[in-house]
Amino acid sequence: MQTFKGPKRDSHKRTIVIDDALVRMLLSLRARHLRLIAGVPDGVGVDLGLIKLPTDALMFPTPDNLTRARNSDGLTKQFEHYARKQYPGIRFHDLRGSHETSLLDAGVPVHVVATRCGHDAATLLRSYAKRTKKADTSAAAVIAAMSRGVL
Repeated sequence: MQTFKGPKRDSHKRTIVIDDALVRMLLSLRARHLRLIAGVPDGVGVDLGLIKLPTDALMFPTPDNLTRARNSDGLTKQFEHYARKQYPGIRFHDLRGSHETSLLDAGVPVHVVATRCGHDAATLLRSYAKRTKKADTSAAAVIAAMSRGVL
């Protein structure tokens, strides 16, 4: 029997905004699951409104069972196999830090990134905000503008 752990504290639960494209992708995945339950192949026009998923269905299950979680070790190995072709040495765990660094580089305020990722700002800056060439270049441009009296 598989078990799932929630966060350590209720205060660690958070709601984040996702964009419309991700919503469409998740709804498409749900429709694929409904088709699987109903035995309806892709491309066949049918109203899936009457089909119900099992109450314990998962969003990202094993390919053959909507209520069984994927093996996390296998998923990690699969990610690393494909990702390392383009990014040698990357680990699945690195995605979190890369995500946070990318948001900071894009100018998202530290407190927003920290809240979204479940950190306080000090932890985020200490542990996850990697120094990147882009951030350093942006800092140099700000200093240059200040020295010219532009800012």
